[in-house]
Amino acid sequence: MGMFQTRQPRKFRRVSIYTDERRDKLDRLVRDVRREMGELPSDERSIEPDHFKGKFSQYIPRTQRNIDSGRSRLTWPIAIIAIIVLIFLWHYLQTGHVHL
Repeated sequence: MGMFQTRQPRKFRRVSIYTDERRDKLDRLVRDVRREMGELPSDERSIEPDHFKGKFSQYIPRTQRNIDSGRSRLTWPIAIIAIIVLIFLWHYLQTGHVHL
């Protein structure tokens, strides 16, 4: 009596088209065995801030251009001093005398 039986839904089966989990697992197993045999260095990574220093900026073209150009980091202080001098000059032109 197929009319009164409810069909069971199909089981979800995810097929990944971009990665092969079995191959990744096998590669990880081979890497672990080689590490235990001493063919590969140990997988201990330092978590110190020096380990990550400069890693992000090497992949950003704008920052890499600034690093390669050798531009000095004194541009902001020079700009602030120039603004202050311009304010004093504007004040002198408006009033005719200098107040410090």
